[in-house]
Amino acid sequence: MVQLDPELPIPERARSGDAGIDLLARAGVILRSQGGRALVATGIAVELPGGLAGLVLPRSGLALRHGVTCLNAPGLIDPGYRGEIGVILVNTDPTRDYEVCRGDRIAQLILVRFEDALLVAAGSLGESERGAGGFGHTGI
Repeated sequence: MVQLDPELPIPERARSGDAGIDLLARAGVILRSQGGRALVATGIAVELPGGLAGLVLPRSGLALRHGVTCLNAPGLIDPGYRGEIGVILVNTDPTRDYEVCRGDRIAQLILVRFEDALLVAAGSLGESERGAGGFGHTGI
């Protein structure tokens, strides 16, 4: 990790054993009600090893209390990316603007393993119990 803004604390987990690393806002911004959005810099860049990706996820407290979430959740950080991590925040509250202040916890970073698989064209797929059913086919 490179700390692009040394005045911000290094991101960390809120508690030992937590999966998410809290990402902080590098600068303040106002998110207008009814869909106001902004790309919020975090002040860090990472170098992930091959086979590991970063997922940027919303903070549940911001979503519950203020209607603020990550617009493209999860945001994906590929192992080859070397730029500053940015978070696209959106305010879904119908009437209240939301102020993001420098240093606020705005999202979580989760590191996940992935397989470097290749897609291969086939004439058909094997059978399964579910088959092609999707998008509510179970009635739920």
